[in-house]
Amino acid sequence: MQNELRSDAFLSEAMTCFGDAVYRLAYCRLSSHADAEDVFQEVFLRLMQDTTVFHDAEHLKAWLLRVTITRCADLRRSAWFKRTAPLSAASSAAAPLPDDYSALWQAVHTLPDELRTVVYLYYVEGYHTEEIADLVGCRPATVRTRLHRARKQLKLDLEGSDDEAYQRPAQIAGHEST
Repeated sequence: MQNELRSDAFLSEAMTCFGDAVYRLAYCRLSSHADAEDVFQEVFLRLMQDTTVFHDAEHLKAWLLRVTITRCADLRRSAWFKRTAPLSAASSAAAPLPDDYSALWQAVHTLPDELRTVVYLYYVEGYHTEEIADLVGCRPATVRTRLHRARKQLKLDLEGSDDEAYQRPAQIAGHEST
């Protein structure tokens, strides 16, 4: 039997419910709106052609996020991606962040991919470490370690940016006297 495509109503409902999560995760991984849009399209095209039977909405969401992570990794490994230069000035100007969270999300975007992904899945999507481990393909202890490292790095980055001129000399002076 031929591989039948999913109905337009199913795809529309999936895009309405989980499209933002797919796009945000792709943007979180790639830091480019254009690349995130490409991944978004590829994920939903794959959903249209896939024959997986979903047990509930959470199963569908987990499948979409897992495919998003895989497609982002595939894109990063591609020869095309390696040969292109990011348009960081254009992409950062295209989506201004709210003032309250601007410094935080700028710091999150400076984290390595594996740390940034677990932070996004934990704090934005609300997944537990065991669920994140299934999505990213590692052990729950690894996810907890990545979250710990990300929090530690974010704390250093954010504390350093707030009072850098005042805190850094005091820390250095404290080390010199010991």
